[in-house]
Amino acid sequence: MAAPFENKQNVEERCFHNPFEDYNASNDSNIADANSKLSLEWEQKLQANATNLLSILEKNLQRDIDWNDHSCYTGTSGFALLYLKLSEKYPEKSSQYLNEGIKYVERCLGQLKGRRLTFLCGDAGPLAIAAVLYDALGLKPESQNVLQRLLNLQKQVVDKPTQPDLPDELLYGRVGYLYSILFVKKHLGEETVNKSLVRDIISAVLQSGQELSKRSKVKSPLMYEWHDKAYLGAAHGLSGIMYMLLQVREHLTEDELNNLLKPSIDFLLSLQFSSGNFPSSLGNETDRLVHWCHGAPGAIHMFGLAYQVFDDSKYLKSAEELGNVIWERGLLKKGYGICHGTAGNAYGFLMLYRLTRDKKHLYRALKFAEWCFNYGKHGCRIPDRPLSLFEGMAGTVYFMVDLMDPKNSAFPAFQLW
Repeated sequence: MAAPFENKQNVEERCFHNPFEDYNASNDSNIADANSKLSLEWEQKLQANATNLLSILEKNLQRDIDWNDHSCYTGTSGFALLYLKLSEKYPEKSSQYLNEGIKYVERCLGQLKGRRLTFLCGDAGPLAIAAVLYDALGLKPESQNVLQRLLNLQKQVVDKPTQPDLPDELLYGRVGYLYSILFVKKHLGEETVNKSLVRDIISAVLQSGQELSKRSKVKSPLMYEWHDKAYLGAAHGLSGIMYMLLQVREHLTEDELNNLLKPSIDFLLSLQFSSGNFPSSLGNETDRLVHWCHGAPGAIHMFGLAYQVFDDSKYLKSAEELGNVIWERGLLKKGYGICHGTAGNAYGFLMLYRLTRDKKHLYRALKFAEWCFNYGKHGCRIPDRPLSLFEGMAGTVYFMVDLMDPKNSAFPAFQLW
């Protein structure tokens, strides 16, 4: 087990001191009722700040948008996904937001080459989002057209001779395409995608994981690599892949769940630092990163879901320890975004709140939102794409809107509820 922190200086370089008093009964002040409806005071704060940031975002998008970046992660499709979220949150403005969203994704549809296959960083994301937006706008033929283009990518995902070097991880690999399929199923209906396609993707991921496990001789029955490194986090590694597979557990056999996934999750659990955090990759002993992409804020979702699936309290214990890490070290100097920022880290608290209904976790999420109310005033590093969904302002707006309905919140392009 590693020391709680790599060293004090390293921690101070990466995160701010958390200035907030932690939750107790005296500072509860009725933040939400028994049905998880936020108090009027908090709802108004979130509404005002989300509206303000959205206004700033839209003003700057007119000047600074990069139409050559089609990705959901940093590009135009991410803005389309934000507008889809806004259309769901504000039904009275649904048509306005849907029409705004389609503008950001429609322009790229003729330029997609089918070389990258995932929701976040590939062609599958723009196609899936466009299919949902077109359908919501009543444009059924257009929706069916892009949906078919999405489904046509499946051969490259499941046929290993076609894509021998395709990884399995979320940003660039098989489970990133799997999320795209599940996304359209959620929005357009179960009949949209043949169950056999989901099963084919799962089989390819499980086969790949077992093969690498045997070659590398690790104790986990499933292991994965990205760029020749065995990452463990949500974006590129084992916890993200396990999380996606647990979300489609109805397509897994009991043997796969109990003899492949569960021992792989237990292997990951054995690597948890004494601080509660996780290393970014196998063999890395530095307790450094507290990001959704690498570290506690990504792993927490997988362990929370593992607790629900396997009903084993050790997973909940791990998730709660991860929540404490995020509370202590999650106000990041990298910024306010989703992938490696304060907003993305706060989703870990929302997961714990949905799981336990303990108001402590909702309180912590609200305090991280309060930190984001002072967007740009803490001296954080300005990300390369400061307006984008996963690095910048669009993700913070998405989080604030999501937080208004905490029991139904879901980390974008990752969670399915």
